[in-house]
Amino acid sequence: MDALLGEDPFFSIIAGVLVVLTLLFLVLWLLASRARRREAGVRAEAERAQLDLDLLLAEQTARLRMVRELNEVAVSSVSGIVRQADGARYAGASDPGAAVRSAASIAEAARATLDDLRRVTDIVKHGEADAGAQPGIKTARELFRVMREAGLEIRFEETGERFPLGSGAELAIYRILQESLSNALKYGGEGTSATVAFRWSDTGVRVQVDDDGIRAAIRRAGDDPNAVSRAGGYSIDDDAAALTTTPSGPGITEMRERAELFGGVFHAEAVPGVGFSVAVSFPVPRSLPVTDRDGLGQQ
Repeated sequence: MDALLGEDPFFSIIAGVLVVLTLLFLVLWLLASRARRREAGVRAEAERAQLDLDLLLAEQTARLRMVRELNEVAVSSVSGIVRQADGARYAGASDPGAAVRSAASIAEAARATLDDLRRVTDIVKHGEADAGAQPGIKTARELFRVMREAGLEIRFEETGERFPLGSGAELAIYRILQESLSNALKYGGEGTSATVAFRWSDTGVRVQVDDDGIRAAIRRAGDDPNAVSRAGGYSIDDDAAALTTTPSGPGITEMRERAELFGGVFHAEAVPGVGFSVAVSFPVPRSLPVTDRDGLGQQ
């Protein structure tokens, strides 16, 4: 009987249909899974763009507010200069000494006004904003969340006693974190691990971002990074190049300029066989201690 059933073409057709349906469902599931991953990537990219726009808007808003305030001070100073000049003109007719004294006061007021106008120029040039409107260290929590959703594995470490930073330094740190993590995801892809470390000391703060983008690429290719390293996945020339070559590019240049603008020291290097490392130090003096860690590593 079993032999007869096995030879029945009806059962063969049923078995074939089941196989086809199974393969069809498997293909549909794979396509749906890929679509979900693509949708998650698009959503994460949109959130990163939104963060960037929010940051830019905050910078521009604060910049305009400071320019407006300095402009009001300058207008008031110029009005005083005009009044002093009018008074000196009338007083000079009867008392030349009064005109000389007024001229000295006018010159002093004019120099103060010129300093204010130069500050306006600096703000417009460098985009400095006041501390209240700038995203800073606390905002990094949201950045970490978005980058994790995009596929980056982030570990946060912090040592030392935190202290307040200048608004420019906080903004520079945020931008450097943003650029470093974006580059790690861009070049390393999903599954890349990044360690963000804050080191606070009596002389300042050091922020470092280390990623394993090279090892992540090897893992995605289906190989074992440790086996590749043991087999000579990179050469002595790679080590020498890492020690003697300074990484370049628009992103690196922007990070370096942001750090130097606010008194920081920037360093970036490729780590052969591992990934990339970025560090920035701000040798600022300690002021009032801040013990609240803000839960940067908690998401």
